[in-house]
Amino acid sequence: MGGFFGTVKKTECVTDLFYGTDYNSHVGTKRGGMVTYAEGLGFMRSIHSLENAYFRNKFEDELSKFKGNSGIGVISDTDPQPILINSHLGKFAIVTVAKVNNMPELEKELLAKNMHLSEMSLSKTNQTELIALLIIQGKDFVDGIENVFRKIKGSCSMLILTEDGIIAARDQWGRTPIVIGKKDGAYAATSESTSFPNLDYEIEKYVGPGEIIRLRADGMEQMRKPNEGMQICSFLWVYYGFPVSCYEGRNVEEVRFASGYKMAKQDVSEVDCVCGIPDSGIGMAMGYAEGKNVPYHRAITKYTPTWPRSFTPANQEMRSLVAKMKLIPNRAMMDGKRVLFCDDSIVRGTQLQDNVDEMFNYGAKEVHMRIACPPLIYSCPFIGFSSSKGDLELLSRRVIKDLEGDENKDLDKYATTGSPQYERLVEEIRKRFGLTSLKFNTLEILIEAIGLPKCKVCTHCFDGSSHF
Repeated sequence: MGGFFGTVKKTECVTDLFYGTDYNSHVGTKRGGMVTYAEGLGFMRSIHSLENAYFRNKFEDELSKFKGNSGIGVISDTDPQPILINSHLGKFAIVTVAKVNNMPELEKELLAKNMHLSEMSLSKTNQTELIALLIIQGKDFVDGIENVFRKIKGSCSMLILTEDGIIAARDQWGRTPIVIGKKDGAYAATSESTSFPNLDYEIEKYVGPGEIIRLRADGMEQMRKPNEGMQICSFLWVYYGFPVSCYEGRNVEEVRFASGYKMAKQDVSEVDCVCGIPDSGIGMAMGYAEGKNVPYHRAITKYTPTWPRSFTPANQEMRSLVAKMKLIPNRAMMDGKRVLFCDDSIVRGTQLQDNVDEMFNYGAKEVHMRIACPPLIYSCPFIGFSSSKGDLELLSRRVIKDLEGDENKDLDKYATTGSPQYERLVEEIRKRFGLTSLKFNTLEILIEAIGLPKCKVCTHCFDGSSHF
């Protein structure tokens, strides 16, 4: 998906920028970039590949080259960023968290207006540059950003570094978050409020859907009011978000804990202990253990010295290997026990069979699985959710195809908890992986745990409900 961080200070910003951007590393793996602005010196930028290294390792040795009191950084799951532009709006740098589904259509439109696209990556247009070109068609930044909202199909949140502060613009349906932080002499904007505590920022504001904010070191200016409707991605709390992050005032770990607790209260299964699949299954498992009044055991532990990130490579073969190598089972904590494991989701299910077999081989008497969200029935058209290219990459859709001969048949029924089709789907998945029992969280419990009205939360991947 990707994440960004920007700050404007009365003093040098590079330290805050470096660490603040790094705290978005769990949401992206491909590229990292930073740019600062200093009066009299202009913009200083650097971009590195992160596919074989970590953000800090790539940027630490060159921090001295960055000067200035304002800057933006990005961890990108798409193309190299930031992009630098000189236009009638002035000179600026831009980073985005975006998914643009109608790239070919927009490319043709821009080329027909005698504009050019210079930032090519693997023979493909850099979507952040395309977004920048849509912005400069406006008479000012607000008009240009609204042009982006009108033109793209998908979503786009952005930070723009100008010679007069930073402009933060959240996508028009608020599918991805932007949080504003404040401390003495500084403001910051980020995708993940995880960036704030250790840099002494306090959350000042959650930017609204379509809202545009300009940050300067001494204040914050609203350039465009937020839209009324919101469809923030529910998967932020299920999987993407780091435990200490907050979106719309709701903490990630708090939601995961509540989700597991509420699920346990409705579960009649008898187990000896509960274990969370690291990292995003742990909060749910701790809530489940408390709700069920059974002990929490670390029957599986993540090897953090060399596998600290939750995201894994795009290549499926390497992803499967990484998924196996970073998680180490502990025979002493599961031998002879009825163990219930909590995980965030089942997307492709590629590694689950090996995991279940390994748990039994390491002595587990029974292996129960509880999933934090409902079955994933639809691929996401709105944000860069995993690297899924289509519906049939989702395990649930492949099972539906096997059951029905048509992956599109009765999807609304398969998405309805408790329906005969739903029960058949869950049982088939359970049997395929040899689980003692399998249960998915209900949409109602997930929404209740998040604590926002259902109409404000995007649950499209579970029920196909968003068609904007």
